[in-house]
Amino acid sequence: MTTTATPARTNVGLRHPELYKLLASMASASDQSALAEGISPLLLELIKIRVSQLNGCAYCLRIHTADSLAKGESPERLSVLPAWRETAYFDGQERAALALAEYVTRIDHAHASAPLYDLASAELTSGQISAVTWVAMSINTFNRVAISSSYKVAPPRR
Repeated sequence: MTTTATPARTNVGLRHPELYKLLASMASASDQSALAEGISPLLLELIKIRVSQLNGCAYCLRIHTADSLAKGESPERLSVLPAWRETAYFDGQERAALALAEYVTRIDHAHASAPLYDLASAELTSGQISAVTWVAMSINTFNRVAISSSYKVAPPRR
């Protein structure tokens, strides 16, 4: 029996580094805009983690979970993040930002998900809505780069 090796995926970030650099610059600018609008560094990480959960991006999940823990996020809150609606762990601003991030990520269901946007607009300023939207779009793009390029995620060697 012959087996056919799976061809290696093209790492689009390495193939077009100028575009990857622009994406990193956009992500940094979106983070700075969110911070300037009053979004906390911990909430930024929660947004990135939640979007990466929805997209199934292990690479970004590993990075942003570690970043959030380093910034003081609790493992307990991270453990219930996928079910944030069912908990009392997140305040109004966090809940609104998570709803908006889900709305942006699941844009193919935007019309059916209008209540997510409505929830966000009840808690966030227009500047915060714009900034959170940009953060969500940035991490969605990074997720797509990592997943389509088949970034490898393995535990550290001991």
